[in-house]
Amino acid sequence: MKIKLPKPFTFEAGPRAVLLLHGFTGHSADVRMLGRFLEKKGYTSHAPIYRGHGLPPEELIKSNPDQWWEDVMQAFQHLKDLGYQEIAVAGLSLGGVMGLKLAYSENIKAIIPMCAPMFFDNEKQLTIGFKQFSKEFKQLEEKDDSTISQEVEYLMDNSKPMFTALGKLITEVKNNIDTIYTPTMVVQARQDKMINTDSATYIYENVEADEKEMKWYEESGHVITLDKEKEKLHEDIYTFLESLNWEK
Repeated sequence: MKIKLPKPFTFEAGPRAVLLLHGFTGHSADVRMLGRFLEKKGYTSHAPIYRGHGLPPEELIKSNPDQWWEDVMQAFQHLKDLGYQEIAVAGLSLGGVMGLKLAYSENIKAIIPMCAPMFFDNEKQLTIGFKQFSKEFKQLEEKDDSTISQEVEYLMDNSKPMFTALGKLITEVKNNIDTIYTPTMVVQARQDKMINTDSATYIYENVEADEKEMKWYEESGHVITLDKEKEKLHEDIYTFLESLNWEK
């Protein structure tokens, strides 16, 4: 079966822009509903897809966090090239980690990390997540169980360099959190089984922003942008964005 692969999106609305960053093994669909919501509220949004993502898992393990970071920087530049001067960033999971890195590397309007890991004690969970993603992708390709088992085993054996590099990225960002002065809204799902939820408290307590808040969502899991409290999340993000001191 031919799987329809996702694409990046840009929804142009008003002069205020939000860069939307997806999670590890995810793609632009993670943040598409949020983008459409923001568009209705007059905000422009753009969501890239990092290299290796939105593709078969064999492509994902050929890519690495340095490339994903380049893709985030290109996406940020894309909004600037379109003429947007003020850009906030909202990122899910790995996207939140990248967004935090952007917050101390570039001049952005605000940062909204959502279920972003800060402790790499969760390699096991990320590995389980990758294994599940790989298995489901193979099932969509309508492969038989024996083939799926062999191909997933190959992927797990060959994904270690990617996970090592991912651990280094998370640690690097964690060590630089206290250099962030950008307005920050930390989002965390209480039912998150993928990451250590203490990450949210760590981010909130260690960013140096004068304007910062933390929101817990009691009924949601890791992919909070697609879970049962997504409408509440949308409204809370909009309220936070409206509280910022935009020039336009």
